[in-house]
Amino acid sequence: MIGRAKILNTLTIGYFAIAFFEILAEFLVNRPTICILKPILPLLLILLYWIESYEKDKVFIIALLLSSITNILFIPDTPTYLFYGVLVFTVHRILVIYLIFLHQKVKDYIPIIIATAPFLLIFFYLFSETVEIPENSIYILIFQNLLISIFAGVGLSSYVMNDNKQNSILLISALLFVMLQFVVFVEKYFLINEFEQMFRPLAMTLNALAFFSLYKYIVTAEKSNDNGFS
Repeated sequence: MIGRAKILNTLTIGYFAIAFFEILAEFLVNRPTICILKPILPLLLILLYWIESYEKDKVFIIALLLSSITNILFIPDTPTYLFYGVLVFTVHRILVIYLIFLHQKVKDYIPIIIATAPFLLIFFYLFSETVEIPENSIYILIFQNLLISIFAGVGLSSYVMNDNKQNSILLISALLFVMLQFVVFVEKYFLINEFEQMFRPLAMTLNALAFFSLYKYIVTAEKSNDNGFS
């Protein structure tokens, strides 16, 4: 157990060290470093999850692999690669929401609907005010807005209904992903080529924190379910 804990701590330090250099590379617009480091972060999370989890859920591993692919597709910053990146990330988000409902074991959907509504209003208002969205991305972005709103709604309602460690981590992860989607949407579609030096490092910071908190949520939820606390 001691050796396993040391490995996990070392990998966690490594994850945040790589995240720091990736954020710095985004700020300096160092493309070679970005290309190397950006896809590595989800792969490190897979390794962390594989070591810490006793269940080793293949769905979560696939979701993290899709995240790595998304990171690669977002690097070129062209409309075509952006479209495919959003498409792959949509599949990732569907898998994540599936896992959340699997672990949360939702019995009453009314609180989720109430908690989801404000996020829907925010994202669809932003969507309606944006004129630079490519035609082939409209429907997939609408679906993305729906998915992130549901994610946030589940996280918020679960925390309000039952404030425990599992639900606290889920809420943190959900809010980080909400901020990430907001920043990426504004950068890619709303303020194109404006404040890029600020948005890219901010998006990468939120990305690293959001995915790490998601990994911690999945591990915590698995342990809670095994102990019969969920």
